[in-house]
Amino acid sequence: LMMVAKRDVEALIVRIAQKARAVGIHLVLATQRPSVDVITGLIKANVPARIAFTVASQIDSMTILDQAGAEKLLGQGDMLLKTVSMPKPKRIQGAWVTDEEVAKITDHLRMQSAPQYNDEIISQPVQLNGKGGIVMGDFDGGSSDDDMYQRAVQAVVEGRKASTSYLQRRLRIGYSRAARIIEEMEEQGIIGPADGSRPREVLITSMDELSSSDTE
Repeated sequence: LMMVAKRDVEALIVRIAQKARAVGIHLVLATQRPSVDVITGLIKANVPARIAFTVASQIDSMTILDQAGAEKLLGQGDMLLKTVSMPKPKRIQGAWVTDEEVAKITDHLRMQSAPQYNDEIISQPVQLNGKGGIVMGDFDGGSSDDDMYQRAVQAVVEGRKASTSYLQRRLRIGYSRAARIIEEMEEQGIIGPADGSRPREVLITSMDELSSSDTE
């Protein structure tokens, strides 16, 4: 994925990592290609805990752990663990699970219950906006003809608040749609960018100001 759509995938990974850290979700990322094209500096900055199994070269070890050592591991669960609290990586032994054992476990899980898919969600086209955001097919990106988008803008301008949860409460819409509207407002210059835990700044003072800018 990183080789095909690096910009979008990197932005999504960083965004998920940041949100996961904020709410206490453990995010596990894995790759068989430990190169700087895949494990970028931005991704590494948002994934402080790292594990390296046996790698082919010292360069690969440097990419993962920022130091050599993983190229000397023995394989079969032999690994180096590095966290923010460790001055240097710690060598540990993971449980070695063969491909056959993995297949048996997954086959057993599949036998427990048939999968259930939400056709309404699956049928929706999805595209990335280049900033780690997802644009769904049921929302046209917040054009001026979209009644819900106009209502959202009006609520933000009048309430001087701009957050996903605020739109969810005011408009009684789901998280995904509210988040997409917030992203579109930022792209159109209606609200400022996210700044950590601080509330977003509302950049326009009235709907008339927005209308006049659209006609220019």
